[in-house]
Amino acid sequence: MEIVQQVPQRDATGVATGQQHDQPTRERVVRSILDNGPSTTATLAERLSLTPAAVRRHLDQLIEEGVLEARQPRASTTRGRGRPAKVFVLTELGRDRFDQAYDDLAVQAIRFLAETGGADAVRAFAERRASVLERRFDDVTAEHPELEASEALARTLSEEGYAAAVREIPVGEQLCQQHCPVSHVAHEFPELCEAETAAFSRMLGRHVQRLATIAHGDGVCTTCIPTVQGSTAPSTTTSGSTTHTERVTR
Repeated sequence: MEIVQQVPQRDATGVATGQQHDQPTRERVVRSILDNGPSTTATLAERLSLTPAAVRRHLDQLIEEGVLEARQPRASTTRGRGRPAKVFVLTELGRDRFDQAYDDLAVQAIRFLAETGGADAVRAFAERRASVLERRFDDVTAEHPELEASEALARTLSEEGYAAAVREIPVGEQLCQQHCPVSHVAHEFPELCEAETAAFSRMLGRHVQRLATIAHGDGVCTTCIPTVQGSTAPSTTTSGSTTHTERVTR
């Protein structure tokens, strides 16, 4: 007797047809993590009005697909006794679902620029890109004079696809970018992040400090905006970050 192996049919995206009815919910889970950053099962369940069991089922599938990965929370964000709940973050593959369709092409283009024009050409490109962001920031502040500078910057970044928000912290404010449309490029060419950080400093009129970046494996890009005025020269580190109450900037 011939044994016929049943192979699940898949749609054009590679998802098994038996799982298609779950796909919209999984996309909501992924989008929620993109917009809000690393999230626990309980947080996702509350945010999406789902049961924790349902969320765990979707998380397990997304991890199997390579879209998400589980991480231990940063020590500075854990409270109380007991084992802290894991947080779920987007992988590089997960971020590819969004705005990075042309990222590989951009990497190739900047590699060519580096080969033909050298490091100065790459820096010039990064600074020109940052200047475009500054012009957009000027437009936002003109359109919304009621916004504080940090809130206007967060809105500007969100309109450019960075899913940004401002949070209050004890030493001032923290700018969080939950998404980076150019993370592949910035991973290879940190000049993009450096020029962006310098532009933040100019737009806000104060010293800012980069704490973490998606391009270097962190779940979110974070920039500290101290209350005390200081040098406008940006400083970049990769230390942990602390999040607090989020201001509405979207």
